[in-house]
Amino acid sequence: MLRRYAIVSAFLALAAAPSAGAEPAVVIPPPAAEESAQGAGLETAILAGGCFWGVQGVFQHTAGVASAVSGYAGGSKMTATYEQVSSGTTGHAESVQIKYDPKKISYGKILQIFFSVAHDPTQLNRQGPDTGTQYRSAIFTTSDEQKKVAEAYVGQLDAAHVYRKPIVTKISSLEGFFPAEAYHQDYLTLHPNQPYIAYNDLPKVENLKKLFAENYNEKPTLVRSVSN
Repeated sequence: MLRRYAIVSAFLALAAAPSAGAEPAVVIPPPAAEESAQGAGLETAILAGGCFWGVQGVFQHTAGVASAVSGYAGGSKMTATYEQVSSGTTGHAESVQIKYDPKKISYGKILQIFFSVAHDPTQLNRQGPDTGTQYRSAIFTTSDEQKKVAEAYVGQLDAAHVYRKPIVTKISSLEGFFPAEAYHQDYLTLHPNQPYIAYNDLPKVENLKKLFAENYNEKPTLVRSVSN
């Protein structure tokens, strides 16, 4: 099987270790700049923060999110398959397409959750055990306003020194998002006992519940529920 599955056995040995767990959450301030109110309907955010299983899981438990779909962004449609993206040569990053109701949650709040509990934005081309450009931290913006908010927030967090190292998140305009294979969707919910999920991703959902209680939904919004 592919590399991510090959390292699962290693987690079986590490799972009982006291240091086991995802990257620690970081308490950070909300963005000083926010996206202005838009018209009725859902808006879209595209975020990449390592393995899409965990990022999707976090936002599926986030109130105001109508759907969170794992997929690929940063490359072409021709190379948007897991096998090709895993090579690290396609330009794609494992990403999550988040459709949200701006009346219930703002773009800035989504970014705050992304930077605080969904991943470590100071790790370059990696998250946890996964390495390669396909696991980079990235924000793919869908408007000029999103780009301004994201860039201002990164500058704000760096200036406040909330992390020990500078943020390496790349911000660029979205050229295309391509949903991942069906077996990647809802992975955290469907496989909570899988060692990779238990070790790396479930702690992120717990951190969401602790640090963003007002934005937490116990019941996840699953792709299979939205599509049915």
